[in-house]
Amino acid sequence: MKLNLKKYTSTLGGVLVSLLASVVIVMLLALFYFYMYLPASTNHGETITVPSIEGLNVTELEDFLVKRNLRYEVNDSSYTEEYPPLTVLRQFPAAGSKVKKDRVIYISLNRVTPPTLPMPNLVDGSLINAEAILRGNELKRGRIQLVRGPFLNLVKEMRYEGEKIEPGTRIPKGSVIDLVVEDGGNNSFPAPDVRGYTLEDAKIPIFGSHLNISIEVVGDTLGTEPVVVLKQNPMPGQNIKVGDVVEVWVGKKGTPLPDEEEIDEDEDNPLN
Repeated sequence: MKLNLKKYTSTLGGVLVSLLASVVIVMLLALFYFYMYLPASTNHGETITVPSIEGLNVTELEDFLVKRNLRYEVNDSSYTEEYPPLTVLRQFPAAGSKVKKDRVIYISLNRVTPPTLPMPNLVDGSLINAEAILRGNELKRGRIQLVRGPFLNLVKEMRYEGEKIEPGTRIPKGSVIDLVVEDGGNNSFPAPDVRGYTLEDAKIPIFGSHLNISIEVVGDTLGTEPVVVLKQNPMPGQNIKVGDVVEVWVGKKGTPLPDEEEIDEDEDNPLN
């Protein structure tokens, strides 16, 4: 039998040409897909900078984010009294992140009503211990009402919104609790001298003596010059009791008080 080499070669070449053409077509399609179609469909290289939305009310988010080609979704909620209800507390991705168009921003909203907790029992404990327990339970100490009793700063009653409150009663976080404490009989002590102190520094000896503070701002307090206590009442050394109010007038050094032409030139006054 005679072998037809020409026909065999022609057929083999045709197969190779077909294979080569197929490979070229596949490569061209791959190049088109990865370098043209895919980047165009996924906005390759086009990113959006995530804006800060913390502190915004949820009613503002839709328009605010749509204008920036972004969306949002509420992920969870928590509570803080620092922000109004339904404002954004946290976001993800964070502000400044680079994302693609139509990316979802997950947010945490401030609750409309604060969570509640059981009122801790402060009765028959010390005032210092009561303040620590209140802080630990995210409650605030309000006014101190003194009643005659042999023990100084012993808590006898707790009050919420003017009414006596029993331990275990559920109240909102951040509530203000007033305390009724014994005055220790006739115990009194001299008022601290806070004249010349900044307001924050003045609070240390006042609150440290379990006193309350009343603040009156005098004159213009803007600028870099420190604001200090210009005058106080009761005066330093005057006898007071736990729970009394110390009135302070604060302003820039040398600012005259409203009822005086100038601050008394008293040698004991550290401002002079």
